[in-house]
Amino acid sequence: MNTSDQLFDVSGKVVCITGASSGICRHTATMLANRGAKVVGVARRADQLEAWENETDGQTASLAFDLSDKCRMGELAQLVSKPFGAPDILINGAGINTRTSADEVTEEIWDLTQSVNLAAPFFLSQKLVPAMKAKGWGRIINFASLQSFRAFPNGISYGSAKGAVAQMTRAMSEAWSKDGINTNAIGPGFFKTELTAKVFDDPERANRNAEQTCIGRNGEMADLDGPVLFLSSDASAYITGQILMVDGGFTAK
Repeated sequence: MNTSDQLFDVSGKVVCITGASSGICRHTATMLANRGAKVVGVARRADQLEAWENETDGQTASLAFDLSDKCRMGELAQLVSKPFGAPDILINGAGINTRTSADEVTEEIWDLTQSVNLAAPFFLSQKLVPAMKAKGWGRIINFASLQSFRAFPNGISYGSAKGAVAQMTRAMSEAWSKDGINTNAIGPGFFKTELTAKVFDDPERANRNAEQTCIGRNGEMADLDGPVLFLSSDASAYITGQILMVDGGFTAK
């Protein structure tokens, strides 16, 4: 293995990734498993997780779990550590976006959105950090969003959570980087997933979004592989507290 390969090597690392049943996180979980990581996928839908495991080479395990209850994150931390040991890398990818107008957001919608997108990533990280501290090495990758920095229609609850994720990433970095645990976030642009299906079902809207990027197209899943490997490996040893926007330059304009 040459020096460049070693920098981006994740083989043998234990990864926990939430939201692994679909979309970006399913692709990411598969990519990391194919790179030799031992991957535990977490999501609500057991059937989708089983399908992911069956189609993935390498060492994988899955766990059906509802991330909306922040009080159960200690239990989740124990469960994800059973298949391969305590995770070296945590990717907080699970998310929910109800796309509700500001006038119609209920307390239930608000609490659910904040719980899944913000509280679960923090409290799961908090529970897994002690084992990372003991190793003197860890990586936490949160998922920010275009809405961490831009206001979108019908996005007040989701955007509030994702704005907080950006600041939480910086605060987690301040708290834990001295122990060898780097925390960063990836902010995807427009990728075709279940969450963005309505956008891509409207070709005019999808093309309009593509035209707002500097590159001139919407994202493809493979565009995320390099950034994820970078932030998961020793290649990012001196990078922490950052939000890496993988958006084709959408937020640059």
